[in-house]
Amino acid sequence: MPPPEPNASITTLDLSRLSAPPGGSQQLTGYLARPSGTGPWPGVVVVHEALGVDDMMLRQVERLARVGYLTLMPDLFTQGGVRRCLIPTMRAATSGHGRAYQDIAAARTFLAENPNCTGAVGIIGFCMGGAFALMSAGQGDFDAASANYGLLPKDLDEALTGACPMVASYGGRDRMLKGAAARLDSALERLGVVHDVKEYPQAGHAFLNDAEVGPRPLRPLFRVTGMGPHPEAAADAWRRIETFFDTHLKHNDQHDNLKKAKS
Repeated sequence: MPPPEPNASITTLDLSRLSAPPGGSQQLTGYLARPSGTGPWPGVVVVHEALGVDDMMLRQVERLARVGYLTLMPDLFTQGGVRRCLIPTMRAATSGHGRAYQDIAAARTFLAENPNCTGAVGIIGFCMGGAFALMSAGQGDFDAASANYGLLPKDLDEALTGACPMVASYGGRDRMLKGAAARLDSALERLGVVHDVKEYPQAGHAFLNDAEVGPRPLRPLFRVTGMGPHPEAAADAWRRIETFFDTHLKHNDQHDNLKKAKS
């Protein structure tokens, strides 16, 4: 299934020139949303769910742009579609290696080099994207990360040593990730990483979604398992994410000082 047509507030980009040379996708599409007004703004890379780019994920991109971030989502399934790309991309998510990481790096490079970006760049991921956000946080390229119901890497200490500040949200009814929030919180505390981790007892997987997703025949099953939107938990999680990014991206002293030095 092809990705949806973004509305006028989102620009479709070809990121292939940045992804292909270092071993990423030979073809890579990205979706960019700009805040209103005059920049520069901090940047945020959005990593989509396992179902790929859809209207709901594009609305998440727009949401971040509305609160002041130059926001870019690379389509990790550009080269081959969901059916061909899903399994290898899922495997890459918790390994820290693979083509998808080069594609994420390409999106980050585009933002960091864009004259409308301050140079401070964060990453946010949902579901499969949450796992990528966790792994990317420890690789030294981002200034802040938001991991939402992402699968934890097998060796948390190895993956998260030296990680950037992180805000993470999990659902207590998420059977796939039972106890993940507590394990992540303990690891980040042990490693001295600035963090805000919270579990929402009544929410399940994908609770930040603003609508039901997936094949329509399977949606009743998703509801039974607690998967899908939970407006109250989502509102609080977004408040925490925006506050955290405001602190570590909009008011990033390192980038503010670098900007002053160049001016």
